Amino acid sequence: MDTLNARLPPHHRSGYVAVVGKPNAGKSSLMNQLVGQKVSIVSQKPQTTRHQILGIVSEEEYQVVLFDTPGVIAERRNKLEEVMMRNVRTAMINASAVLAIVDATLEPIRILEAVHDSVDRTAPPSQPGGSGGEGGEVGEEEELRAMQRPLLVVLNKKDLVRPRDLADKVEWYEQNSGADDVIAVSAKYGQGVGAVRQWMLSKMPLGPAYYPKDIVSEHPERFFVAEILREKIFLQYKQEVPYACQVNCVDYKARPAGKDMIYLEIVVEKDNQKGILIGKGGEALKKLAMAARKDIEDFLQKEVFLDLRVSVSAGWREDERLLDMYGFEDIRA
Repeated sequence: MDTLNARLPPHHRSGYVAVVGKPNAGKSSLMNQLVGQKVSIVSQKPQTTRHQILGIVSEEEYQVVLFDTPGVIAERRNKLEEVMMRNVRTAMINASAVLAIVDATLEPIRILEAVHDSVDRTAPPSQPGGSGGEGGEVGEEEELRAMQRPLLVVLNKKDLVRPRDLADKVEWYEQNSGADDVIAVSAKYGQGVGAVRQWMLSKMPLGPAYYPKDIVSEHPERFFVAEILREKIFLQYKQEVPYACQVNCVDYKARPAGKDMIYLEIVVEKDNQKGILIGKGGEALKKLAMAARKDIEDFLQKEVFLDLRVSVSAGWREDERLLDMYGFEDIRA
């Protein structure tokens, strides 16, 4: 830390920002715009973000660390989704400020209540946010502090709404959301993103740099390689198949004088899902590999050899041991 901050200006600001909202509101797209490059999966399908992606926005005078959380869902279908929602809640409690992303094309919602009502259901009685005993009292205090975080409602997809309707929705959120401010943006085209960045900076306290200024995420390259493949699965396949897929980077051999050797495993829950992924004569898997390899090479800025394998692990989304092994940490405040 001392090395990181040896030459920082005395008025340097830093802090953490939780990016929350309903599925498919555009959280990942906004985060990618704020960071300046793709660090989070983007798809038209809801609930594609699983991990808490750490994105880092740095300039000489500040550093803002972004948590791109999974889309908030009311009904949990498996242990994976329970873990994801607990981590949304933890991000909000630990953040210096909160961005609540809402879809401007939909009817207005009381976003703060919706997020807290949904996320709070995941807290067990002995944990913050639960009920009963000393733990319940501590949880209520932490929830109150989380509710008092500076809150910005980001009204996304303004490019799809008529100006008069957009103005009405901005006014509604200003009056009914409990937010400090409301900003309309188009994350897809980058419109309004600068205003969001300035708002975040205005809420950051004086503080050190937590990461080197030249990195945009704490995740290693192998993590993003797996995420690129998972994004392509969501784009190529339909219905439940993408949600049943876990992508693991089994091996990554960097070769300065040649192609990097990357071996990825796609884990599904059923044999028929494996068959759909592979396709007749392996054609579907070949198509997937070609699309993934192109984006991986763009990301790494070099050619790669990509090997894909598909395996079946029945009920992996309910298996706590596998969830832990796959990196879905159950982080509780």
